[in-house]
Amino acid sequence: MAVISIIGAGSWGTSLSVLLNKKGHDVRVWSLFQDEVDMLNNEREHKKNLPGVKIPDTVMFTTDIEKCLKGHDYIVLVVPSQVVRETCRLFAPYVYKDDIVVICSKGLEEKTGMRLSEVLLSEIPNVQPVALYGPSHAEEVAVGIPTTVVAASENRDAAMKVQDIFMSPEFRVYTSSDLIGAEIGAALKNVIALCGGICDGLGYGDNSKAALITRGITEIARLGKAMGANPKTFTGLTGIGDVIVTATSNHSRNLRAGRLIGKGYTVEEAQKEVRMVVEGISATRAAKELADKYKVSMPIVEEAYKILFEGKDCKKAVYDLMTRSRKHESEYTGW
Repeated sequence: MAVISIIGAGSWGTSLSVLLNKKGHDVRVWSLFQDEVDMLNNEREHKKNLPGVKIPDTVMFTTDIEKCLKGHDYIVLVVPSQVVRETCRLFAPYVYKDDIVVICSKGLEEKTGMRLSEVLLSEIPNVQPVALYGPSHAEEVAVGIPTTVVAASENRDAAMKVQDIFMSPEFRVYTSSDLIGAEIGAALKNVIALCGGICDGLGYGDNSKAALITRGITEIARLGKAMGANPKTFTGLTGIGDVIVTATSNHSRNLRAGRLIGKGYTVEEAQKEVRMVVEGISATRAAKELADKYKVSMPIVEEAYKILFEGKDCKKAVYDLMTRSRKHESEYTGW
């Protein structure tokens, strides 16, 4: 049994607390918000994000970061990507040398374009980051629906330890040494999911969605390769697997927000309607900046950026994608 401190009590953090508690671990969960902690401790249910999922009484919720981290064996980071840096600063005083920090947050830091492991190490340089990513909706993991993910780290031993901690008959964990590829895939799949929602909102069909997913994963792989990732990573769970589940499932907040934007909602109106963090919006800005930095062609990301931040009409964006100059697929995939 391990003592596991989860930083973040949203849907994913809560779901992981149920999974890890079921395995017999001592699980403590921190939230910044007292009303959220009170609800979770008193109701034993996340009424907003995971209604109907009962949380075991032995899972502790607290706003006291020191109490949450006292005597921990592992730290699991599950907060929105844009607050990862300030959250790392908050728990840094309670970290041990060579601590394994499991990053379950997905995204890129908007202001810097940094991957979340880079953000973590820039604030707490003496830890071992392991990214735990893959097609894994919290709503399904919380109720034991079979799910497979990847523990990615440059430290093989750390990845295998995380694999052992999380592995169960309902939650299969693979390992990978391609941390860059896992993080890029996990972040940019939200952009493609957002675009998938826009397609739905415009009334397009399966043909459009299939093309978007296929060409979207190609763009992600192209950027990942330029940044040092293994292109084969994007054929796996943290690549095509995560794109498929996020771009097709009604559990996906990015898909839901995209549908509203496709129907004519403003970005602000869509975010307000979804009432949860839409990571694909900030990821689109970061992806556009990385594409420019690495001189990588990412036409879908480019058009998404124009829709979200320049007010471009969605149908015009699709038209411009469809009427680009002719290409040969095999020479343009970057695989």
